[in-house]
Amino acid sequence: MPNNDLARLIEAADRLAAGGFTMGADWQAVHEICQRHEGEQPFDWGHALCHRIEGDDWNADYWYRRAGKRRGAGSMADEWSAMRTELSAKAGG
Repeated sequence: MPNNDLARLIEAADRLAAGGFTMGADWQAVHEICQRHEGEQPFDWGHALCHRIEGDDWNADYWYRRAGKRRGAGSMADEWSAMRTELSAKAGG
């Protein structure tokens, strides 16, 4: 998995978080990065978060299963914080 795309995912999701996890250009950027890496665990997890933000729980749960994760019970910010820690470790930073 290219670490530069993982770093791009983290940067795009940070912008999405800074904007309050709303639909728009930052959401689209995260979604597109994740779609390019379908089947790779970190990106499938990001894909799940996108669909959770969108309010499509069925689709989000599909991607959580593919990523081997469960939908967070807390806020989007809580989930992104935990996700960011894990993804940063995988990206080497």
